[in-house]
Amino acid sequence: MRKYLSLILVFLSFLSSCSKNDEKPFSELTDYDREVIHYFKEIALGFEFGNASEITRKWKTGMKIFVGGEVTKELADELERIEIEINLLSRDGFTMETVQDSAQSDFYIYLGSGEKYAEIYPSQTDYIKSNWGLFTVSWKNQSQLISGHMYVDIYRAGPTAQKHLLREELTQSLGLARDSYLYPESIFQAEWTTTTEYAKIDRDLIRLLYHPDMKTGLNAVQVEDVLTKILIAEK
Repeated sequence: MRKYLSLILVFLSFLSSCSKNDEKPFSELTDYDREVIHYFKEIALGFEFGNASEITRKWKTGMKIFVGGEVTKELADELERIEIEINLLSRDGFTMETVQDSAQSDFYIYLGSGEKYAEIYPSQTDYIKSNWGLFTVSWKNQSQLISGHMYVDIYRAGPTAQKHLLREELTQSLGLARDSYLYPESIFQAEWTTTTEYAKIDRDLIRLLYHPDMKTGLNAVQVEDVLTKILIAEK
């Protein structure tokens, strides 16, 4: 009887030890870390339109962008600035670049009117009336993004709004596809804004999605576990 009692006590002690070890990483997170995890799950799982599964998606190879329509120097320069920022935030080898040959591209940016964009992509016809910017992406295998397109309406949107829409839609095309009301300064803010810079939390979301340990096809529970480990390891 004593032998069995000793075994039970050892087993309970083992369970208690495991439980404490499991909880330890979460206790090491700062309040800001927890905000990042919560915001990542709100932004990076699923899409605003359609009923795609709420899992992580990202580009595994470089994004090669071709720009068409009425390309101004201001927007071309802004696109280059956005690309540099995103490339610096990426940690898993992902890069984006503008190419001059559409045949070499896997992502198309159209700058012009919504009507012209809908002529090229008829599936967007129902969305252009209420959206001055839109994006669409396609994926394969384990939710790896492989192609896409977007537009910025340069007639209805003023110069600053154009830059905002270019940054917002392109960033969401990375796999950060949802809007939120949480942070007014965020590029993912659901209310209309004209911000042309990433908030700190935006940069962290991009960096964490394009971290080597972040995989595609992860649900909310799996994402929280991966993000916790990444953030703890960075301390």
